[in-house]
Amino acid sequence: MLRVQVLGEVCAWRGNDPVALGPASRRAMLGLLALAGGQPLPRAELVAGVWYGRPPPPSAVNVLHTHVKHLRRLLEPERPAGAEAVVVRRVGEGYALHMPACTVDVVEFRVEVAAAATLRREGRLHEAITVLERALARWQGPPLTDVPALAGHPKLVALVQERQSALGRYGDLMIAAGRAADVVAALEEEAAARPLDEVAQARLMLAYRGLGRRDRAFATYHAVRRLLADDLGVDPGPELAAVHNDLLQDAPPSLPTVEAEAAPLVIAGVPEPVTPAQLIGEVPVFAGRAAELALLDGLLDAGEQTAPVVVVSGAAGMGKTSLAVHWAHRVASQFPDGQLYVNLRGFHPTGAPMDPAEALRRFLDALGVAGGQIPADLDALAALYRSKLAGRRVLVVLDNAVDVAQVRPLLPGMRSCLAVVTSRNQLAGLVAAEGALPVSLNPLAPAEAHDLLVRRLGADRAAAEPEAVAEIVQRCAGLPLALAIFAARAVIGGGHPLQAYAKELRKAGGRLDALAVGDSGIDLREVFSWSYLALGELSARLFRLLGTHPGPDISAAAAASLAGQPLPQTRAALTELVSASLLLTPIPGRYALHDLVRAYAAELVERTESAPRRRAAGRRMLAHYVHTAHAAERLLNPARGTIELEPLPPGVTAEAFPDGQEALAWFAGEHSVLLAIVDQTVAARQDTETWQLAWTLWTHLDRQGYWADLAAASEVAIAAAGRAAGPGVQADAYRMLARAYTRIGRLEDARAQLQHALDLYRRVGDRNGQANTHLNAALVWERQSEHGKALEHAQTALDLFTEDDDRVGQGRARNAVGWYHTLLGDHAQALAHCKAALAEQEMASDRAPIWDSLGYAHHKLGHHTEAVRCFQHAVDLYGEIGDRHLEGLVLAHLAEAQQAAGALRQARASWRRALAILTELDPPAAEQARIALAGLALADQPRVSGSAVQTGDWRNG
Repeated sequence: MLRVQVLGEVCAWRGNDPVALGPASRRAMLGLLALAGGQPLPRAELVAGVWYGRPPPPSAVNVLHTHVKHLRRLLEPERPAGAEAVVVRRVGEGYALHMPACTVDVVEFRVEVAAAATLRREGRLHEAITVLERALARWQGPPLTDVPALAGHPKLVALVQERQSALGRYGDLMIAAGRAADVVAALEEEAAARPLDEVAQARLMLAYRGLGRRDRAFATYHAVRRLLADDLGVDPGPELAAVHNDLLQDAPPSLPTVEAEAAPLVIAGVPEPVTPAQLIGEVPVFAGRAAELALLDGLLDAGEQTAPVVVVSGAAGMGKTSLAVHWAHRVASQFPDGQLYVNLRGFHPTGAPMDPAEALRRFLDALGVAGGQIPADLDALAALYRSKLAGRRVLVVLDNAVDVAQVRPLLPGMRSCLAVVTSRNQLAGLVAAEGALPVSLNPLAPAEAHDLLVRRLGADRAAAEPEAVAEIVQRCAGLPLALAIFAARAVIGGGHPLQAYAKELRKAGGRLDALAVGDSGIDLREVFSWSYLALGELSARLFRLLGTHPGPDISAAAAASLAGQPLPQTRAALTELVSASLLLTPIPGRYALHDLVRAYAAELVERTESAPRRRAAGRRMLAHYVHTAHAAERLLNPARGTIELEPLPPGVTAEAFPDGQEALAWFAGEHSVLLAIVDQTVAARQDTETWQLAWTLWTHLDRQGYWADLAAASEVAIAAAGRAAGPGVQADAYRMLARAYTRIGRLEDARAQLQHALDLYRRVGDRNGQANTHLNAALVWERQSEHGKALEHAQTALDLFTEDDDRVGQGRARNAVGWYHTLLGDHAQALAHCKAALAEQEMASDRAPIWDSLGYAHHKLGHHTEAVRCFQHAVDLYGEIGDRHLEGLVLAHLAEAQQAAGALRQARASWRRALAILTELDPPAAEQARIALAGLALADQPRVSGSAVQTGDWRNG
């Protein structure tokens, strides 16, 4: 096994044999990859890191490639020539350290710190102390200590802060456990190193108090109070004051139990892990499967499962999902770090199985990974997923899988987690390679089937007609789905005797092979028909039409449009279908068909609805999604141009939204459906609907970080617009494809797409489109730190907007010109351009970024009071328009200016506001904010200035 160390000197071992890594630059590259914990680092970031603090040579990229070559040879000496690298992998335009192939001390440190936090929340104090001791013992010295050029790199500064945070938590736990004597020396050393860190001083005071040394505690407080007054001109903050007040009153200490919650922005180095709870609801009645449940229970022995994967297989309708979800709920408490669930749609009758990359993106989102940090490459997705699960106990339910290839990237790969897979296939490859436990489902035994039916019907009703119950059980052949559907019909039917239903079953004949289940002796078409024939006319027609809907689920408004009926009547029909067990409600307000029921509905609609009526229903459904998505898009991005849609057809219920938040929620709920609709329009060559839907999706996909979906939607829009809309729309699609490529680091590909867009805009004489393309190109060059070239494109955009007499565009471009001037160090020019831009803009969404640019330039010129004023304007405007992400980024700029102006209390408040927002929306920016906030508390740390948090993207959109 390969081991990598960065907590001290950069070292590597193959087994027990040390690896001679070579020069400092190569060790720097390996160290940076190790710090990333399996996440890919773009080539530009590696260049900036390896040559941190000094200009890289012209041959920097070639040197990187040479280092990669040597690292692969050193770390994988037995890899055959030409074979794919296992440890240092190429991901897009960057590289990643493949975590399953090696262990890294910093990853293990972070896992143990997170595990200790979980133990602490559970009240397992002494176990948390033991785990933290092990984590802190991994440190052999300052990180990458043999690469001194990286000492000031933000990632290393943040890592040192992580250790300080872990040591602080360790001190709190030791004090709470009555072991202050064992930790006081370390706390004294920490407090001496950080004399202005009020939390560290308060912690030392608590340790002294725990030892009965109240005089030392008071002396510490007064020394810190004098230092704060003399050096910073401020009084002690709430953390220190609370401990002092407790000492004066001899009250129970305030800080040990609340420190991590009271001041997380100062000492939190590793965010508390998100605990997902994604299990779908259980079936209302579960019976039988005693042997299978016992087999599953046997997996968990005192919290340690003997197999990391379970495969529950069986024919359609056999109850695989019901068993998996029932058992998952039963054992969920044994997986305190969360439960993940995904329907992989392996046997969806009208759509393709879910791509494992999409499933991983959903899991990472549930685990708290911001959209902008979710990679596009499948290997990188899987590596990040496994890194997020490392050291945690998480239950993963992979429902309705089609094959091993779909499942394998989704397996956690560690015994602390358990994956439960359901499939109609046995997935023997998982049993052979991953040691999965196979659980094969057969029809229920007669006694179990009888128990299930009795529970659904009610004991009294079943006891009144035992012969009819026995015959129904026999004719349903032990198939849980058939029993459930029959029971639903009998319950809805009210007082009809069970014998009448048994007689119907007796008369039913004519096996229909497509829905027959193996040798079960039950014809599912006949089973479904029992409930279908009992439906009202509107409900029956809606049921048939739902078989044409491609998405995994549907809303009431979309169903109303599909049927061409008013919403109230449609809601009533949906309720009837749910009562008949023909529809599921996976979440409130969403309706779904079991795959077999969907297949039955699809056959019915083919047989009973004419082709013109089916086409009309499809047009209504598409109109619903196009018009609703367009309305939502207008609220998300009102400054963007619009497209002309056909009038809303009769019978279509388009949704309206009161504000952008509701529009955002609609896109989130319909995300998978909209992508499925796009795929359906592509397959049907409905080019107009394809490009229109893609157009409405662009803002949602971009802002939520669905870069792969943004690229896919843009690609199909390019082709569709070429046939149905003309070069202008096609150019828009090329530009959005470039934006997707820029987001995922494919910068050369982005530049090629922008050239296509520019050529088309020139052909049609669209100067506005050309200008926006140049702004996008400026962002590509900015990402490569080519600020001079970025400025050239921004200036070209300004010239084009001026020729087009587009004052709003001129303001945006002039602001971008100013921004690039300040990045190049020409702050006076930046101020001139940005002031001119401000005079040209009226909307808050256009003025906010200009105030930010003005503040940035003033800050770099040392005009800190003016910078504070400008940044405050920008913060207020972003708050007004509800753009929380940019509000957080500009709050960071405001905090830097306040800090430079000497307003340290205000700076601390701004940093905390910024961190609260960015922790949720932009983890990399949050990391920089956390470093800066920590630096504010340290007398001997250099101040973070100017480049901590960048906001360039909005200038180029």
